[in-house]
Amino acid sequence: LISASMIVRNEEKFLEGCLESLRGVVDEVVVVDTGSTDRTKDIAHSYGARVFDFPWNGSFADARNESLARARGRWILYIDADERFVCPGRAAVEEVLSRPGY
Repeated sequence: LISASMIVRNEEKFLEGCLESLRGVVDEVVVVDTGSTDRTKDIAHSYGARVFDFPWNGSFADARNESLARARGRWILYIDADERFVCPGRAAVEEVLSRPGY
């Protein structure tokens, strides 16, 4: 199981592109929302993400740890909403992760 994990707040401008880049590569997407007032959570849900609320406490580490704790994958890709995952596909990711040392 490969998970993608992210923390977001008001990322409707970028989130769809990020989630689209993960389609077919990861098994689940975990989104921890720290207080969005836009369509961020709706967009995440529309892509099948597991969405959790986490009140912002001023600590990116706490929010990131919450997102990682919610992920169920053996492998977890941490990505920001304004980033795009660029790779040839799931098989390429699995090949890299199967190498000794990973």
